[in-house]
Amino acid sequence: MTLSRRQFNQIALAAGAFVALPGGSFAAASGPVSGGTLRIAYFPEPAQLVALNTSAGGAQFVGSKLFDGLLTYDYDLVPQPGLAREWSVSPDGLEYVFHLQPGVTFHDGAPLTSADVAFSILRLKEAHPRGRVTFAQVESVDSSDPLVARIRLAKPAPALITALAASESPIVPKHIFEALKPDQNPAPAQLIGSGPFTLKEWSPGSHILLERNAAYWDAGHPYLDRVIIRLINDAGARAAALETGEVDIGENPVALAEIERLKSVPSLKIDDRTYAYAGLLNQLVINLDTAELKELKVRQAIAHAIDVPALINIVLYGYGIPSPTPIAPSFTKFHNPDIAFATFDPKISEKLLDEAGFPRKADGKRFRLRVTNNPFNTPAYADFIAQALIAIGIDAEIQRFDFATYVKTVYTDRAWDLSIESLSNMFDPTVGVQRVYWSKNFKIGLPFSNASHYSNPEVDRLLEAAAVEPDIDRRAEFFKEFQTIIAQDLPAINLVVPVQPIIGNVRVQDYAPGAAGLGGNASRTWLRDA
Repeated sequence: MTLSRRQFNQIALAAGAFVALPGGSFAAASGPVSGGTLRIAYFPEPAQLVALNTSAGGAQFVGSKLFDGLLTYDYDLVPQPGLAREWSVSPDGLEYVFHLQPGVTFHDGAPLTSADVAFSILRLKEAHPRGRVTFAQVESVDSSDPLVARIRLAKPAPALITALAASESPIVPKHIFEALKPDQNPAPAQLIGSGPFTLKEWSPGSHILLERNAAYWDAGHPYLDRVIIRLINDAGARAAALETGEVDIGENPVALAEIERLKSVPSLKIDDRTYAYAGLLNQLVINLDTAELKELKVRQAIAHAIDVPALINIVLYGYGIPSPTPIAPSFTKFHNPDIAFATFDPKISEKLLDEAGFPRKADGKRFRLRVTNNPFNTPAYADFIAQALIAIGIDAEIQRFDFATYVKTVYTDRAWDLSIESLSNMFDPTVGVQRVYWSKNFKIGLPFSNASHYSNPEVDRLLEAAAVEPDIDRRAEFFKEFQTIIAQDLPAINLVVPVQPIIGNVRVQDYAPGAAGLGGNASRTWLRDA
């Protein structure tokens, strides 16, 4: 039996604390009411607020409230109207036609037209880490009719229809963004979208203030007057803010060790579902430009040194689903269940390192590796991996960075050896997975791309074939063979799908009405009276 993502969530997380109601409501209520301020706890601090040339979480999370996408999606990824009121795909899969909502304007009053759609799609194709894959087959976007955008493809792109949410493919104003280079971030004054909220204030280290867009095209929305995104880096401070009511809600806001205690707080509820647009996968990415790590036996030794069940219990307090492959188990159609983790056995690791020509020296150490960790992950991740390496004679030097420095160190400076990365599998492997292993997606300075500098022509062939194959069974064959090769080559050691609980006040209603979870546009979120 094939499970939907929603069914998988219900089964895989049955032992958790799933208490949220359908639609992302924490408690029953009579109906939406307008007004009020939603205060969201968020970390780490974003470097930018629109996901046009980055797939960073902050740009997705905040940007989806400022910018619209062509479509939105329900829990099972069925497309729903966004900027496009209706759409169609040609029988050969080579033309997508989107009829836009009439009368939509950007926050500066300029009309949104198909020219803005064309510009955005082509800029995403050029500059976005995932958009480079999603829109690779786009040949042109016809914008001759201001309310109709026709996207024409060289080959089918089955992942495209699910890639058009605001967080993934924002539609930006051409008249502002065409003056920016593809890798250039807009200034706050240039963050002009068509979304339900406008950017009023961005105070680094403190907060981001969004105000209701009174001219929003979706009549009657948003309900909220404003959204304040509180930038709180300390997990203890976030927990205290939730308990005292200083903030209303947050995604993965507290140390996982605190969750059991917070379940007993009457004003708080916990939602530990996963959402298709936010399904993360943690992997130990390996820099194949590092001399020692070029050796397959060294990579195999590291894999045998990691006790994944212990990692889930110790680092994630059980809030994780094991995933030995780059395509998570929730993708039941594409996941290869025949692939298992390397057997945890440090003795095998020691033997492989000796065979690779790296015996222990007089001090017991073999060589040094720099270990860094995406700060979106708990710091304990780096400690656990470092201890596993030390146990087999590898001198592990933990390097801790803020988010911006982490991205620069890994994707621009390449001054690292092992990185515990947090990347979203997203809604389709072509979008969320291909970018990590596709040789053509290695580009200095491109965040969340092929950091390992992995290149395998057969993997490229399989990924490229899957990206344009309309038959789902054939796609599954390509992806399963791809996973087999990755398990052999080990450019990354796949670890776990972390559960990212949403914790919020029971007053918060409809915070996650679709696949984007809390990262949606908040246009339908409202506050119940205390």
